[in-house]
Parts: sequence; structure tokens; C-alpha cells
Amino acid sequence: TEKGLEGIGDPSAMFLTKREGRPPAGVANTAVFEGSRIFIVEIQALTVPAKSSISRVYSDKIDSARVARVAAVLEKKTGLTFSNQDIYINVAGGVKLSESAIDAALAASLYSARTGIELEENSVLTGELSLAGEIRPVQRLKLRVKTAKELGFKKVYAPESEEGAFRIRTVQELVKIIAEKGRKTETNP
Repeated sequence: TEKGLEGIGDPSAMFLTKREGRPPAGVANTAVFEGSRIFIVEIQALTVPAKSSISRVYSDKIDSARVARVAAVLEKKTGLTFSNQDIYINVAGGVKLSESAIDAALAASLYSARTGIELEENSVLTGELSLAGEIRPVQRLKLRVKTAKELGFKKVYAPESEEGAFRIRTVQELVKIIAEKGRKTETNP
């Protein structure tokens, strides 16, 4: 300001879309480290039938190979087909994400986009996804959960028991939670 630098109370606001109620299908939040701070960011996914015989991944904020790998694990472990879909991924605010802790939220956004099931409002997901479909622990989980709670998120899903977090161990558990607690809006062919 004209008086100098002022602190930002909630820097995550730059990476989230303010909305009332549930996020649209394909949207999931995750907690990421940028330097020494944690931000809550919104991952957005869209799946549409492939325009050619080869499906493609369009993502410049998350590595396309990571997106393809997470989609392949979802396809193998849940039976939901992604191999005939073009996949579009975006991160609100334009930040590039590279840490493995985003995998659970990326899987949730892809599953949500493909099924048309909206995720719970005010929820955050964190965890690394293995090729076996396990959701693996991430560094500084306690701080991720604390930050999410301080910013008003009511549910945090994580691979380890942590005060204030709900434990998810596999991608199958993750999609079961989405199916049970989500709300169906539209379907993708």
C-alpha cells in the first residue's frame, strides 16, 4: 500500500474460487508447500470423450505424466475408464504443482470429473498415490491439517491418522467416500 508492505491474512485465497455450497464436479482442494508456507490450492479436472483414437492429457500446471499415471491407477483400481477420454487439468491461480502430496486431490478431481459427482464442500485431500493404489504419507502432515483447519476447511482426508484428519489408505477408499458423501450432478459418456 502507500504505507508500505502489509501481510496477507489468507494467501490461499489467490488459489481458491469463492463459492457457496459444493464445488462443481471435477474440483478438489489440496494443501501444498511453497517455500516454508502452506497454501490450499484448487485442482480442476475435466474429462471428455477423446476426439481421436488416442486420448490426450492437457495440463501445464501439473506434469502431464503425473496426471496420466494417476488416471491409470484410478482406471486399474476402480474400473472407471480414462483411456478413451481427453483429460484437461488446471490449477486455480496458475501455480505449478510438483509435489507428490497432490496425488490424492488429483485422483479425487479426476474421479469427480469423470463421474459427475461433486466433492464435499470445505474439504482438503492430501497424500501420494502409489502404483498399487495406496495413498502414502506426506511430509509435514500435521502442519497441512492445521493450516486447512485454520482456513475454515471442515474435513481433511490424509493417509495417516492426524488430529483433525480422516484417514484414507487406498484410492478405493477415496472413491468410496466420494460416492457416499458426494452429490451426483451430471455424467460423462
